[in-house]
Amino acid sequence: MTLELRSCTYTYRPWAPPVLRDLDYVLPQGLTVLLGPNGAGKSTLLRLAASVTRPRKGTVTLDGTPSHQRAYRAAVAWMPQHITPMTGLTAREQVAYTGWLKGMTKRDAWDAAARALARVGLTAQAETKTKQLSGGQLRRVGVASALVHDARVLLLDEPTAGMDPHQHRVFRDTLSALTDDIRVLLSTHDVADLATESHHVTVLHSGRITFTGTTADFLAHAPADAASGRIAEAAYTALGAEAWGRP
Repeated sequence: MTLELRSCTYTYRPWAPPVLRDLDYVLPQGLTVLLGPNGAGKSTLLRLAASVTRPRKGTVTLDGTPSHQRAYRAAVAWMPQHITPMTGLTAREQVAYTGWLKGMTKRDAWDAAARALARVGLTAQAETKTKQLSGGQLRRVGVASALVHDARVLLLDEPTAGMDPHQHRVFRDTLSALTDDIRVLLSTHDVADLATESHHVTVLHSGRITFTGTTADFLAHAPADAASGRIAEAAYTALGAEAWGRP
């Protein structure tokens, strides 16, 4: 299974400079953290990969299937940065509704919603109104909604923003349990966010990829004298200096 972006250029307006320019990217197996500062183009890359938007130039495919086709959209799921609890709906109802929107029958969506909630550890909250859930639980409802139609690729846009340390830990454990059979791309501007628990790291600066590789290769960019608790930050800083040509 291969999700590829080839020679992708995207701009929000014809006269504006591109957010992404001639970008090539292949999503690796497992959990990949997409790092980069605000405005680097992370959300745009995810939206292209999710077929929410289309590139001005270039192609996005999954095993050769173009992103505008139904088969692509059925296999790729996107969780936006903000998850909105739907008034009056329980967690299971909201997840099932997402499945129905994806083309599932009501019965299949209802049954799949229970399985998806179990995968993210929310079986006990299945009948709880989504407006009564904590921020971390609502994020996991978002993941369950993305998984309800058996997606093979999961795209997450800043999923841990606003979480407290406990919620963050539960969310990380949830993702770790999913990556045996699902490829996950998670964007963040926080260099410490999952960087030491991911399989791969991709760094985006000013619309271009400046690094993509294993987490070990990413951390190897840290100077030898970097403090043990700040190796990821030091590696990111070193890569940023290389990208901008600064010593």
